[in-house]
Amino acid sequence: MVHEVRSTSYEPELFTSKNMIEIKNLVKNFDDQKILKGVNLTVKTGEICALIGSSGKGKSVLLKHIIGLLRPDGGQVLINNLNIHHLKGSDLKGIKERLGIVFQGSALFDSLNVYENVAFPVKEKTNLKPYAIRKKVLKALDDVGLRKDRNKFPSQISGGMKKRVALARCLITHPEIILFDEPTTGLDPMTTNTIHALIRSLQKKNNLTAIIVSHEIPNIFSIVDQVAMLHNGSIVESGTPQKIKNSDNSIVQKFLHGELDN
Repeated sequence: MVHEVRSTSYEPELFTSKNMIEIKNLVKNFDDQKILKGVNLTVKTGEICALIGSSGKGKSVLLKHIIGLLRPDGGQVLINNLNIHHLKGSDLKGIKERLGIVFQGSALFDSLNVYENVAFPVKEKTNLKPYAIRKKVLKALDDVGLRKDRNKFPSQISGGMKKRVALARCLITHPEIILFDEPTTGLDPMTTNTIHALIRSLQKKNNLTAIIVSHEIPNIFSIVDQVAMLHNGSIVESGTPQKIKNSDNSIVQKFLHGELDN
C-alpha cells in the first residue's frame, strides 16, 4: 500500500515532466526464465495507458518495477526523469509515496469496515487530528459513492464496491500516478463499465497519470489515451486505441480477436 508521508526531501510539485513514466530497455529474468526482454514504454503526464497482453507474460512484473518492488536486471524506470532504482533514502521514499496501486483483489482489511479501510493510510502516515481525518475519508467515499456504506465490512459489500473502496483508499494519499492491476476482474459487464467510468472521471478530476493492466478488450479502450501490448517480453505495439484497433500487426490482431495462444 502507498501512503502520504509527513515530510520528505522530494517535493511532489516537482512532478512536472511531460513524460511522467519512461521505461527504457527494461530486462528482468527469474532464474533461467526471461520475463522482460527490453521493454520500452512512455506514458505522458495526465495520460491513461492500458497495458494489454496474454496472461502470465509479465504485465504485473512490469508494474512491480514501476512501483519499485522489483529491481531490473537491465534498463531503467524513470519517474519524472528520475531513475527510481538509483535513488536512496528519503529521495526514494519520497517519490514512491507519490505512486499508488490498486491491486487485483482489492487487498482490503477484513477486520476493518469501509471507513476504517480508507482511513488506514492517513492514520498510519500523518499527524492529522481525528476531525481532519474524518473530513478526508468522507470526501474520498463521496468521490466513489460509498459514504452511506462506510460502516459495512468487506464481507458485506459486493465485488464492485470493494474495488471502489480500494480506489478511495488509494486516492486519499493524493498520488500523481496510479497503477491498476486488473481492476475489474470478476465483475459483471455493467459493474465493469461503472468502474471504468469512475476511474476516468477521477483521473480527469485529479489529473492523474495511470497504467491499467486489463483484459477487458475492447471496453478498456473507451477510457484510455494509449494502449501498449506486451508480448514475449517486449512491447510489440503502442499507440492510441484507434491505432491499436487498426493495427496491421498480426500478433495484435490475433490478441484482439481472442486467437493468440498464451
